[in-house]
Amino acid sequence: MARGSEFITLEDGVLRQVVGPNSRHLARMESAYDVDLDAPGGGIRINGSPRDRADARRMIESLSAKVEQGVEITDDLVIAILRQDRRGAAATGGVLAFGRKGAITPTGLAQSRYVDMMTHCPLSFGVGPAGTGKTFLAAAYGASLLRAKSVSRLVVTRPAVDAGEKLGFLPGDLNEKVDPYLAPIWEALNEVLGPEQVQAHRDRREIETAPIAFMRGRTLKNAFVIVDEAQNTSRMQMKMVLTRLGENSRMVVTGDPTQIDLLNPRDSGLSHALRILKGVEGVGVVEFAAEDVIRHPLVERIVRAYDADGARGGT
Repeated sequence: MARGSEFITLEDGVLRQVVGPNSRHLARMESAYDVDLDAPGGGIRINGSPRDRADARRMIESLSAKVEQGVEITDDLVIAILRQDRRGAAATGGVLAFGRKGAITPTGLAQSRYVDMMTHCPLSFGVGPAGTGKTFLAAAYGASLLRAKSVSRLVVTRPAVDAGEKLGFLPGDLNEKVDPYLAPIWEALNEVLGPEQVQAHRDRREIETAPIAFMRGRTLKNAFVIVDEAQNTSRMQMKMVLTRLGENSRMVVTGDPTQIDLLNPRDSGLSHALRILKGVEGVGVVEFAAEDVIRHPLVERIVRAYDADGARGGT
């Protein structure tokens, strides 16, 4: 295939990070995409076949976007994005955040679509069985926005209903009541920010956790909001929390419509919202399936067995 050339213009600060120390990042991209790259000033020139140039351009644009979001472009980050890209996921969704143990990357097409949706949609829904990474990825994305100062607050809320228990019967203050239900949230936040920074953000009320009822009357500006276990919200609660969105805020709603603990499952605010908001501009939905479960392989088989039983009527 005939080789050609194109030039991507980048600001000097962005260019330095994309190129990397001693042009290390460019060298990795050259090897991965069979292109020749050089940075004569003002940007990067790509030489190669049209297909290889397109792959390299996508990678460069992904890295430059991350720089503009305040993300540091490290060797590990570039390697992780290249690895994910070779598995078939777009480089723009290759790395969600860079945590203490390395890059946090989506696994599989559904998770990649989920990350891309959170990036582009003010309101996102991630629905499907447990073990698909819905909550963890939402929290990691929110933590990355907080660390980059793209938002000033991370707000996590959930209904005070879980397997027939009510939070009012649990000992302790509000945080002590809610925290045990938010283990995936804290795992992701600690991975991205570290426990000390998480606690510092909580002390400054830059990370908040509260039951849905405590959201009434608030307007959440410059915030990233996670509504977890949303299948257990009522229709009125869901409408109330969705309308809390303020200026420069985003919201991610997660839940499993097959795991409703309400006395009247037909009152689930998640199922209702998914139905009436379908096709509304600015709203994105990713539906995870059993094959997207990333826990023990047996979990996927368990999910499939319960789905099959439900389809038969559960007799």
